[in-house]
Amino acid sequence: MSEERDLLLSVKGVNKRFGGLQALSDISVDIERGQIYGLIGPNGAGKTTFFNVITGLYTPDSGSFVLDGQPFSPSEVHKVAEAGIARTFQNIRLFNNMTALENVMVGRHVRAKAGLIGAVFKTASQRHEEEAILARSRELMEYVGLSQFCDYQARTLSYGDQRRLEIARALATDPKLLALDEPAAGMNATEKMSLRELLRHICDDGKTILLIEHDVKLVMGLCDRVTVLDYGKQIAEGLPADVRSNKAVIEAYLGAGHA
Repeated sequence: MSEERDLLLSVKGVNKRFGGLQALSDISVDIERGQIYGLIGPNGAGKTTFFNVITGLYTPDSGSFVLDGQPFSPSEVHKVAEAGIARTFQNIRLFNNMTALENVMVGRHVRAKAGLIGAVFKTASQRHEEEAILARSRELMEYVGLSQFCDYQARTLSYGDQRRLEIARALATDPKLLALDEPAAGMNATEKMSLRELLRHICDDGKTILLIEHDVKLVMGLCDRVTVLDYGKQIAEGLPADVRSNKAVIEAYLGAGHA
């Protein structure tokens, strides 16, 4: 008897069309709890479209979604965050004129329980919650190696540190699934190595990660399983070693005729 899989996210039969363009064609992905799951493919393959579907930015034409054993509809961004999916973007999206710490606190407020009355009248429960948000945000700044930059404006941080800050802000929502859209884009080799160590550390601490990345070497060395998209179709799925040697994958990246 095969061992039962502990699925965190199961996506079945996702389709998305933009006018005459079929951006996603019957995409299905199963991500187990505690995995780092990679999504790769050439430019225009549909990777970011898939990300935008599962995080509520695009409405799929069809498909089913189960998160942590419960069906859910990724129809609105805030509901996706509440359900337990947090994401970063290919292009850095920080509040540049806020401090690094304040950026993380914004993410933490997704889990805040005090309502409007508490916020207006500064009730005891509101004050305690704000203190807890501040403390947790400082912990996350230290976790990603940015504790010395808490009071710096986000725009003054280096490119690599801004990427780390985005990850800290996403972690502040206490996600079940951390979805990262090309977190290594624009990084040098040293920054990529540091990022790889951070992502492995996050996974070892019990988080599940879905990763879009153009750096195939990084994906193959980090991910537990990989799906490959090409022109909106799923052409391969499996262990990194199997995907790396897949003929369809080689042709998609290098063109037909390459060994």
